[in-house]
Amino acid sequence: MGTRRTLFAGLAIAAGLGLSAVGFAQQPAKPATATAIFAGGCFWCMEPPFDALPGVISTTSGYTSGHTVDPTYQSTSSGKTGHTEAVKIVYDPSKVSYEKLLHVFWRNHDPLTANAQFCDRGSQYRAGIYFGSEEERKLAQASKAELEKSGRFKSKITTEIVAQTAFYNAEDYHQDYYQKNPIRYKIYRSGCGRDRRLNELWGAEAGGGQS
Repeated sequence: MGTRRTLFAGLAIAAGLGLSAVGFAQQPAKPATATAIFAGGCFWCMEPPFDALPGVISTTSGYTSGHTVDPTYQSTSSGKTGHTEAVKIVYDPSKVSYEKLLHVFWRNHDPLTANAQFCDRGSQYRAGIYFGSEEERKLAQASKAELEKSGRFKSKITTEIVAQTAFYNAEDYHQDYYQKNPIRYKIYRSGCGRDRRLNELWGAEAGGGQS
């Protein structure tokens, strides 16, 4: 009887270890990279703050959330494609969180002006968060609700939060524009009043460098 009990106990332990191993193997691996898409006006100006974040692998300027296939800068600028200028951010979620990206995004655009950002006017410059999963949607909505409850702004937040659709890369000359044409970039950014308005809205938090 003692030998049989010992055998049964051994089998039970082995089975338990086997189930544990199977359960461990079935745990989904954390993705090596993830993608976020934000629109905050001129895409030239939205690349730098994310490029500066540790954990961000790349930023790409482009067009999204419209109804035209393969839009160009010229067609999007007309306001007839439905697209808005946006940036696609590829990042390592083990080094930087989606919440941190949201923090930086809010503090690099004007969330109170619909269909415009700074000196640029039209729906092609509307601000938005384009979520790729239910988790991202919840995080985006929570970040907006937190700002609304903070009492920081007296006006309504107009930044849209909608599901991702096709993202079309902008022309090559738009990519990394602030690095390729630093003088022209600085003249445009200053003349458009972006930093002045960001400082009015966010104070010391403008740019999103502070947590």
